[in-house]
Amino acid sequence: MRSNPTRRRALAVAGAAGALLAAPALAQAPWPNKTVRFVVPFPPGQAADIFARMMAEKLTDVWKQQVIVENKAGGSGIPATEYGKAAAPDGYTLMVVSSGTFGVNPSLFPDLPYKPLVDFLPISNIFLVPLVIVANPRFPANTLGELIELARKEPGKLSYASAGPGTSQHLSMELFKLRAKLDIVHVPYKGSGPAMADLLGGHVMLMMDSTAAALNHIKEGRIKALAVTTAKPAPPPLDKIPTIAQTLPGFDAAGWSGLAAPARTPLEIVAKVNRDMQTLLNDPAVIRQIEQRAAVPAPGSPIQFAEFIKKEIDTWGEVVRATGTKPGT
Repeated sequence: MRSNPTRRRALAVAGAAGALLAAPALAQAPWPNKTVRFVVPFPPGQAADIFARMMAEKLTDVWKQQVIVENKAGGSGIPATEYGKAAAPDGYTLMVVSSGTFGVNPSLFPDLPYKPLVDFLPISNIFLVPLVIVANPRFPANTLGELIELARKEPGKLSYASAGPGTSQHLSMELFKLRAKLDIVHVPYKGSGPAMADLLGGHVMLMMDSTAAALNHIKEGRIKALAVTTAKPAPPPLDKIPTIAQTLPGFDAAGWSGLAAPARTPLEIVAKVNRDMQTLLNDPAVIRQIEQRAAVPAPGSPIQFAEFIKKEIDTWGEVVRATGTKPGT
C-alpha cells in the first residue's frame, strides 16, 4: 500500500520519541506523580487484558504509583479507543492497542473515528500470541482435517464464536475459511471471555481464540485444540498442537497488543514508558511469565512499533478485501 503524509509524520514523531530514549532526562516535574490508567478495549480474560494487567502490576512497582486497568469492552474496541484518543495527553491515560483496534479496524470500518498513527503515539508492543481453533469436547471433529471434512459436508451448518467483529480472532478464522474454501457462520461476542463461557457451556461448539486466553482450559481438558495459526508451533506447553500451515501451507497469523499514548503526549513521557517497558520485557522472569501464557514478548522502540502497526494495517487490509468481511459479520 502506498505511503501517505500522515503516516510519514506519525513515523517521524515515533522516531523522535525513540531518539529521546538515549537522551538525558529533562528537568521537569516527576512523572508519574499520581495513578496511571491503562484503557483496555476488551473485557477481562482476553489476552490484551491478561498482559495489560501483568504490565500494570510490574510498572506499579517501578513507578511507585498505582497503575490500574480500565476495561471498556464492546463496539469492536472503537468506543474505548475514542475514549483513549480524547484523554488528556499527559501520560496518565494510556491506551492498550491491539491487532484488532489498530491492525484490522482501519480497513474494516470506512468511517473509523480515529487514525492509529495520527491520533496516538506508539510506545511499545507487549506481546505476540498465536491464535488457536478450539472446540467443545462434544464437537465431532478432533483434528483440523476432520473439521474441514465436516464443514465441507455441511456448508453453512457449522458456526464459530469470536471475540467480536474485526478482532484478530475473527479475521484469522475468516482467512482460514477463505484458504480452506469453507462456509462456517460467524457468531461475534463482546470479547473472548463471554465467547469462551458459551463454548465451555456447549452453547457454541467452535471458537478461534488466543492461546493465552485458552491455555488453562486446554490444559485442563475442558476444550480441545485443533490447530494454531502461526507458521511455527506455539510455545510450550502448547507446542504439540498442530499448525494450520501443516494442512494449508503458508498460513500464518498472530494476535498482538501494545501500548500507545494520545497524540501530543510529551515525548519525554513516551520515552520513559518505553524504557521501563523494555526493561521489563527483557527481564528473564517476565519473559518466563509471558511464555508460560503461550505468548512471546515483543519489546521494541516507538519507531519499531509504529512501523509494525503500519505493516499490520496493510496486511489485514488485504485480508478484509479478500474475504469481503464487513462490520458485524
